[in-house]
Amino acid sequence: MEIIDRSFLKAPRKYIIQGLLATLTVAAILYFVEVLTHAAIVAALGASTFIVFAMPRSITARPRRLIGGHIVGIVCGAVCYFVFITGPLAELSARYEGVCWCAGAIAVGLSIFMMTITNTEHPPASATALGLVVHGWSYQIVVFVLLCAVFLALARWLLRAYLRDLC
Repeated sequence: MEIIDRSFLKAPRKYIIQGLLATLTVAAILYFVEVLTHAAIVAALGASTFIVFAMPRSITARPRRLIGGHIVGIVCGAVCYFVFITGPLAELSARYEGVCWCAGAIAVGLSIFMMTITNTEHPPASATALGLVVHGWSYQIVVFVLLCAVFLALARWLLRAYLRDLC
């Protein structure tokens, strides 16, 4: 089992550019958003649930991607939260609102990049990264997201004989 996708090793520039483009796009969107709370975490889990139950045979519904993607989202969100919001750039983020939305955008772009190079692509997990930056990191949120991802993977496995792709 490989950790880094071979396609990334052949053409890393493509991955980096697309990750940066995603970061810039999300930064532009977040510039216009005034308030974000737990909604991002709830939306991420709602989207994961959709994938598991509407497209259970999809590659993004597999446990490696479902659980691994949310783990990557948690790590990327936590890194950006602790660097930008409470860490070395905390004073700057308290003074300038733009630093917060940039941190969120970087968390999303970084999570996309990390998921693609580790073969843990699960699109809703980028919302997990965003949610941890804009709402704040806590053990409760991390445990909640991980438990939900594991529960969804278990449900998919237990119901595999009954679930069909609906899309």
